[in-house]
Amino acid sequence: MKRNNLWKRVMAVAMAAGMTVSLAACGGSSAAGTASGEAASTAANTDTSQTDFDVMSGISALSGGYDDNTVLKSMEDTAGIKIKWETQSDSIGEQVNVRIAGGDLPDAFQGVGFTNYELTNYGDDGTFINLDPYINDTYMPNLSKILKENPKIRTAITMSDGGIYGLPSAEQMGTSAVGDSNDYSIFTIPQFSMINKAWLDKLGLPVPTTLEELHDDLQAFKDNDMSHTYYGNDAGTTIPMSTGFDQWCWGQNIFYAGFGFTNWPNDVCSDLELNDDGTVDFVCAKDNYRKALTYFHNWYAEGLMDQEMFSQDTTQLMAKCSQGYVGVATWWYIEELMADHAADYVYLPILNGPDGTHNVTIRTGGGTSSGNLSITSACKSPASLLKFYDQWYVPENTMQLQYGPEDVYFTGKDANGLWESITDEESKAKYGKSAGELKSQYEVAGPKLILSDYYNTTFKMEDRALQRLTDLKNIFMPSVTSTAVYPIDCVYTSDELSTIDQYKTDFENTVSEQEGLWLKEGGPSDDEWNAYVAKLKDSCGMDALQKAYQAAYDRYKTSNEDAGSTVSTTSAAGTASTAGTASTASAAASKAAS
Repeated sequence: MKRNNLWKRVMAVAMAAGMTVSLAACGGSSAAGTASGEAASTAANTDTSQTDFDVMSGISALSGGYDDNTVLKSMEDTAGIKIKWETQSDSIGEQVNVRIAGGDLPDAFQGVGFTNYELTNYGDDGTFINLDPYINDTYMPNLSKILKENPKIRTAITMSDGGIYGLPSAEQMGTSAVGDSNDYSIFTIPQFSMINKAWLDKLGLPVPTTLEELHDDLQAFKDNDMSHTYYGNDAGTTIPMSTGFDQWCWGQNIFYAGFGFTNWPNDVCSDLELNDDGTVDFVCAKDNYRKALTYFHNWYAEGLMDQEMFSQDTTQLMAKCSQGYVGVATWWYIEELMADHAADYVYLPILNGPDGTHNVTIRTGGGTSSGNLSITSACKSPASLLKFYDQWYVPENTMQLQYGPEDVYFTGKDANGLWESITDEESKAKYGKSAGELKSQYEVAGPKLILSDYYNTTFKMEDRALQRLTDLKNIFMPSVTSTAVYPIDCVYTSDELSTIDQYKTDFENTVSEQEGLWLKEGGPSDDEWNAYVAKLKDSCGMDALQKAYQAAYDRYKTSNEDAGSTVSTTSAAGTASTAGTASTASAAASKAAS
């Protein structure tokens, strides 16, 4: 799938969790057999005869699956049900598309990362059922209590027809925890780039501060075959830089900062740029985007960028890095990606481009989304399955689903009664892996609400998260000149959905194909660029898409201003987020990689 995000979007996610995925939702699907535009059902299905359920779920690349997960098994027993788990990581997006298109629906999709656009479409055509009739004290008392205390969460998961087609997810973890006056979500800049400083030191080179300096360092890594000469690997195994292509926390996009942006140009929502004046446009049609592709093609042609970057998955990237083949990469944490060689790496600063400047396009994060659990029309007894998922909203259950069981990832309680997580040293001694790897092994992708007060009432924020927030605050956020960010989970009208549905896939595929082609083969010439922009406008509906996304943002901004909330500069904040701001895909990707 060209838009395979780990993160996606984190994903890691990304990660996070399973991989974050942006799916091409098709209006009018016949999977559910209901007419498009049918009003959301307002009555609960009281049938409880079904006890065996089929759930298709995203999963971390390091996870062994959910069949033997003790936390899930305990909740299944409590609910009196049994779940058959169908889990996948990198290919989850393709499989979800196939299942929905073919009408071969599981009882629920979990940890996929549907956007509000997709939820609205699949709710409209009957693929997903309306969950609103079940979110009350009768069926879901734990979630109902949270929504009564946090009404903005219910607003964030309610679509334009009044239906709720996915359970809420949120992780309120921001830089205020490390003393920042602003509270930027841990997802704000997902790609942390890193370089092998041991190789630099061996070659007598400083850590680069510009793209030009990084280019020369990569060339030196290649010319001196540093994987071979420093680690003793086979000759010719050095890969100067390895990333994915437009991936959430492991893509090449952070290096585009030298050209003024770090958007994911092959996803229509992540391609959107919100300007400080509140207007919306697309990065993929701007001159600095063209310049970036021309610039980095030279790196690719010189063999400085991994020739497999367009096809490799996270497992392949992690294998290369852990074996000491890679000089520069992007990921959520150094330790998890570089394994035994982690001590040799340091984070790169945001690098200046040819004109001596840089800027990072921040991502949404920390808000509420509803793309991680949807029940389909194939489910005979939704109430029974939701009894299971209501347990996910008990704080200690949420904690264990996010990180791991109390007797594995959490080692005991401190004097204040807060669960403490295992340290890297303890984890390596007991399990032979880092705390991050242990977390990825046990973490369950799905609808988890981690509210900010949980860190005061239930468990301590893990040291790795505190360190990442510190790095975000001190290393990366100083490079951000604007904190305006498009809230990619805006709610759209039926007319806007029709426009998006008509053009979205062609637009994304055109941008993705051209970006990959120009990075690999060079270009674009003036004629090629002009033809590309004309195609985006004339055939791919760029102007109509821009109009639809602008209208949705304008309504979003007005509704939040009416509620007394700030929109443009705090939408990336960890605890200042407002209804509908977060991308589940991003969160999912980060979980898979965190």
